[in-house]
Amino acid sequence: MSALAVLIPVSVGMGLVGLGAFFWALRHDQFEDPEGNAARILAPGDRVPPTEGDSDV
Repeated sequence: MSALAVLIPVSVGMGLVGLGAFFWALRHDQFEDPEGNAARILAPGDRVPPTEGDSDV
């Protein structure tokens, strides 16, 4: 029973920290463009040509 006296407040505290991080991300516009990075990574752009020492195998 003494373990529950420690584990319950710790889990509630971790939940509050996670909730605080979520609201911080909302306030700082971290979710403004969720599709932007996914589209940017697929776009052709600044590709560095492989050097002689590089191989894909």
